[in-house]
Amino acid sequence: MASLITVSTCSLNQWALDFEGNFQRIRASIIQAKEHGASLRIGPELEISGYGCNDHFFEADTYTHSIEVLAKLLEDPELSDIIVDVGMPVTHKSVHYNCRVVFHNKRILLIRPKLFLAMGGNYREGRWFTPWQKTRVTEDHYLPDLLKSVTNQTCVPFGDGVVATQDTCIGCETCEELFTPNAPHIHMGLDGVEIFTNGSGSHHELRKLHTRIDLIRSATRKVGGIYLYANQQGNDGERVYYDGGAFIAVNGEVVAQGSQFSLRDVEVVTATVDLDEVRSFRGGILSLAHQASQARAYPRADLELSLLSPLSASSSKVSTPQAIKVFSPEEEIALGPACWLWDYLRRSGLGGFFLPLSGGIDSSSTASIVCSMCHLVVDAVAKGQSRVLEDVRRLVNDPEYTPTCPKELASRLFTTAYMGTTNSSAETRNRAKTLAAEIGAYHYDIDIDIVVDALVKLFETVTGKVPQFRAHGGSNTENLARQNIQARLRMVIAYMFAALTPWVRGLKTRSLLVLGSANVDEALRGYLTKYDCSSADLNPIGGISKGDLRRFILYAGKRYKLPSLAEIQAAPPTAELEPITEDYTQADEDDMGMTYAELANYGRLRKVDKCGPVSMFYKLTGIWGETLTYKEIADKVKFFFRMYSINRHKTTVLTPSYHAENYSPDDNRFDLRPFLYNVSWTWQFRRLDAEVARMTT
Repeated sequence: MASLITVSTCSLNQWALDFEGNFQRIRASIIQAKEHGASLRIGPELEISGYGCNDHFFEADTYTHSIEVLAKLLEDPELSDIIVDVGMPVTHKSVHYNCRVVFHNKRILLIRPKLFLAMGGNYREGRWFTPWQKTRVTEDHYLPDLLKSVTNQTCVPFGDGVVATQDTCIGCETCEELFTPNAPHIHMGLDGVEIFTNGSGSHHELRKLHTRIDLIRSATRKVGGIYLYANQQGNDGERVYYDGGAFIAVNGEVVAQGSQFSLRDVEVVTATVDLDEVRSFRGGILSLAHQASQARAYPRADLELSLLSPLSASSSKVSTPQAIKVFSPEEEIALGPACWLWDYLRRSGLGGFFLPLSGGIDSSSTASIVCSMCHLVVDAVAKGQSRVLEDVRRLVNDPEYTPTCPKELASRLFTTAYMGTTNSSAETRNRAKTLAAEIGAYHYDIDIDIVVDALVKLFETVTGKVPQFRAHGGSNTENLARQNIQARLRMVIAYMFAALTPWVRGLKTRSLLVLGSANVDEALRGYLTKYDCSSADLNPIGGISKGDLRRFILYAGKRYKLPSLAEIQAAPPTAELEPITEDYTQADEDDMGMTYAELANYGRLRKVDKCGPVSMFYKLTGIWGETLTYKEIADKVKFFFRMYSINRHKTTVLTPSYHAENYSPDDNRFDLRPFLYNVSWTWQFRRLDAEVARMTT
């Protein structure tokens, strides 16, 4: 006879400090899990408060309100007769912990604090929480009066324990613990835990899902068991996007997978699994049995309850291994930033987006992502997702509106503007106009020379001097200033049109969010003007490389029927800030003194491989050594570090960007470095020169 158990995990679009909304989404997920016949439901990390509260975790109110939400969940009669595992911050003996709280029928079974905190990349959990370091130890946690009144419990187990039912044993992990070398699930599995839960707050990065899936599968491939992985989904109020992807795995095989990119606020993933398969798997590995016989025991919180499904007599309902869906990087770029933008738009309550559209790859990529967002919204409405329809109607201020065409929806939510000068070409102007029409955006074709000339005239009136372009005999200083005038005025004009366009069109909506379009490589090099069109409210491509964007717009052109993107992709990138002459046309790679491919190499070596100038040189000799001399490689490294350090100050004011790349120079949290350098790098470059001399001889 099979020992079947039905379990549910979920992805929730929680929002930092939105306790009311978070409660409703948690409640809905538990009810859906019960409707699926589940006897166990788990949710994302810190789902009650929201993961991205950051320094609000220092505030007593955050813990008080989390307790209030927990009390509402405990006392809700519709949430009974199912084991629930929720994530929330808890204070124990005046110390703050990131915890899992496991409860059943108004009884708290266990509060399990996180053992290993996430502290790399965008994560700073150690700033707010303390890791629990007493392995396999639980203590009495005295409940506050509100929880006492609901549970009739005075104290509950707090610490590194597990929950034992009549027929199985459940152990908790939290996010980072899955990624650690000495993961808790190994030790719990050796002590007889058969069901592992992992409430996670794992954000999206391009090509990251493979790593997550491999870890989830390997978690039970060695030690056996059932692994439930829950994840946050959506824009929690920060630069990252949590990409859902809830999983259930059995003995190393995925038997249920949730969506990675979705506009749903609540998605529940359920599977029926056979405990006997776990026991049989473990029984067939003798080395596992030998280690298990020596394993230290975990404290157990006992629950007199059987989790077995009434269908245990039949194995016909057992969930079987399935193919895993993994998106290509181009699909990830189309979907992740689009979902991130939608969450920001609907939660901000503003009237749509405004984009300075230059006709180049970067701004066209941003426009394509907004186009993708419109497709996702229309698809969600067609599938009956009522919350998405409510949000659309609220944004357009029309209670009767139902979007049926992405192009028509774009005409309401998306405004673009080509801001040309005498330095702009007819080709880029036409590309911008054509792409806007293909997407359905409301488009302005603006000549801003009158504003540029007015500013130059003001400068002449005050100083008596007129700065000239290099093509007209000006110095490098004059030439750069003339370019920056155009760039910065475009930002001012963008915000003016974003504020007033709804009024101009007679729309009863709020102002528009301004979108930026600087890519991650240009931010690393500093190839942007401070407070130009790279300065905006949001930048969906700020964490994406130029190479990935080139491939993305070819995909987007086919996927969304935007034929003009092929021409845009083929055109050489240019800022068009200098006059075009017979023998000179401005080109981005010439201006930068390096190619985008080289920049991608520098970026990964600097951030991912943690290289300074000397170690970067060594690495690049292995990559470029067959085509360049040691001196040429050293000169390229020196030039990069000079340009990077000279321009690092620009990263302090980068527009909040979608985090997608692991070599992002985002100064807010991901890449913490000085913004005032000794740009001569005297010691490092002298050492580099010595290495070149040694290697050459």
